[in-house]
Amino acid sequence: MADADDVRRVALALPHTVEIASDGFDFRVADKGFVWSYPERRPGKPRVIRLDIAVLFVGDEAEKQALLLGEPEVFFTTPGYDGLPLVLLRLAAVDVDRLTELVTDAWRMRVPDSLLGDTAGAGK
Repeated sequence: MADADDVRRVALALPHTVEIASDGFDFRVADKGFVWSYPERRPGKPRVIRLDIAVLFVGDEAEKQALLLGEPEVFFTTPGYDGLPLVLLRLAAVDVDRLTELVTDAWRMRVPDSLLGDTAGAGK
């Protein structure tokens, strides 16, 4: 079972990652977000930062749908994320190894090629 501390540890181990100040966690590479805590919004109520759910960059709609359909107990989405290459990840539903794989994949999709040259083995 993974948690917010695991997300932080995994993300910060990836080269060129920066943590943005927030009420939860928010990690970027070259100013591009790849994993952050879910800002749950409910009509008529204040936003709640969920540390038990991560928003994860997945690259494209096909990957998003594959994850949502293949592992609905792990991944989900909300109408606010329709059309975006992002899924919501229930941290308690994955172990740290799987979390590492998912966060590293998200980072790889966001890191510019110009930064990859000196980080070829990152996350492996």
